[in-house]
Amino acid sequence: MEDFLSHRPGWYVIGALIGVVVLGLLATINERIGVLGGYSNVLERATERAPRLGWKAWFLFGVVGGSLVFRLLAGHSTVHHGYGWLTRTFTHDQTVVVGGFLLVAGALIGFGAKTAGGCTSGNGLGGCGAGSPASFTATGTFMAVAIGSSFLIKGLIA
Repeated sequence: MEDFLSHRPGWYVIGALIGVVVLGLLATINERIGVLGGYSNVLERATERAPRLGWKAWFLFGVVGGSLVFRLLAGHSTVHHGYGWLTRTFTHDQTVVVGGFLLVAGALIGFGAKTAGGCTSGNGLGGCGAGSPASFTATGTFMAVAIGSSFLIKGLIA
């Protein structure tokens, strides 16, 4: 089992599975996929604005929990510290810089997702899949800002 799970499945497998989930949600409960709704539902429940956790909160728990279970079944018993490219590029002395980047980026992503009426998965998978012009605009904006930001950061450290 460990050998089988030591590598991620191909994009064509994951993409097809995501497509099945998107279509399944639309066909069974007429809802769009998205993680922001789950995060919002957890916060609303924690502040007692919602009487119970909805399906989107359980979807969020499944995304996080499923990835951790996959990692453990693949033979990785610990989560490695670091944030990929950021912690490989910046030295240990620049931890505050990396933390600042992540804090600002997280705040901007949350603000943008609330303003756009959904996160990247909700707009990109659910909204674009349903043909929503607002979701096409939001997804295009997400992608343009991500591409521009990567060139900006690369230019700053080069």
